[in-house]
Amino acid sequence: EQLYVDPAHQGRGAGTLLLKHVMDRHPGALQLWTFQTNAGARRFYERYGFVAAEFTDGAHNEEKTPDVRYVRPFRKGTSAAK
Repeated sequence: EQLYVDPAHQGRGAGTLLLKHVMDRHPGALQLWTFQTNAGARRFYERYGFVAAEFTDGAHNEEKTPDVRYVRPFRKGTSAAK
């Protein structure tokens, strides 16, 4: 349900490997959440085709911190059944 790369290991390709693995296994639409202030994560997700779809005040997350839901739309040639 939650996936993080330890800050000590960021910038070494671990996040890219993990995200590509998930995208390969789930070629259809994907969604994820991150905090609005996490500029590095937001750039990372946007680089892989995710777009901001919803901004909240954080009332529904554990940290009560404003967050943003990102989605990666269906890729051409995929279906909702995958």
